[in-house]
Amino acid sequence: MSAVSVDAIPVRRRRSRSRAWTIARTELRQLRLARDFWLPLAIISSMFFVIIPGLLLLLITHVHDVKLAKQLGDIVGALPKSLRSHVHGAKGPAQASYALAVNLFAPLAIVVPLTVSSAVGANTIIGERERGSGEFLAHSPATEREIYTGKLLAALIPGYFTAFVGFGIYSLIVNLTVGPRVGGWFFPTANWWLLMAWVLPPFIALALCLILAISARVSSAAAAQQASALVTLPLIVVAYSVASGTIGDSTTLGLAVGAVAWLLALVALFRSSRALSRERLLGMGG
Repeated sequence: MSAVSVDAIPVRRRRSRSRAWTIARTELRQLRLARDFWLPLAIISSMFFVIIPGLLLLLITHVHDVKLAKQLGDIVGALPKSLRSHVHGAKGPAQASYALAVNLFAPLAIVVPLTVSSAVGANTIIGERERGSGEFLAHSPATEREIYTGKLLAALIPGYFTAFVGFGIYSLIVNLTVGPRVGGWFFPTANWWLLMAWVLPPFIALALCLILAISARVSSAAAAQQASALVTLPLIVVAYSVASGTIGDSTTLGLAVGAVAWLLALVALFRSSRALSRERLLGMGG
């Protein structure tokens, strides 16, 4: 009897993962079909990852005015030692474009994905009640934890997709425009690899865990959006400070911030999963 029970555990786990993924896949399909939702987000992502940085970096790297070039160099400071000997042309534009690429525009790799995932997460549970589809989920075979996991995946995937695709395109633009002036391809830097692989994932997960808990409790999508802005703003400030080097530029700091973020994300995941109930899906409180 006990052997049968033990053998049944992997089967139940596979079924649980399957139901959670089915919910996530359905949610993602609805987002893909909702052009009025994803089109503005796609435009915003393109503006911040491609159009604005591409134009500004292209203009700065082609400055020919000697006085302006010197002023640019004085404003942003010196290039890293490893790149100074490789600078081609005026040092001022090279220094300015490097500083913009690494310290100003690159932190948007965190800000934009957080915005995208927050927009999805804030509407994912309260949206079920407003659309009247919460009753279907409430009476489905999926457990409350499986529903929560599916909703979380549906909000995480767009944010991670935006982060890595957008940042990949941004890195290509930086290397093509700034790279020739500083001796070749240099971006992402080591700190940015750490940021993208270690700091970004828990930041998005932490924000979404809190936002899903809020979305399960509020009475309207507007209230969920407002509350999600309050949740993401502090995370954006911290993430931007780490990414831009405002509060430090060491690898140790990045590892520490990432470790704390992972810990908080795991705690938030455990606690916020309890916020979802079948009664709340039906709009009955509880």
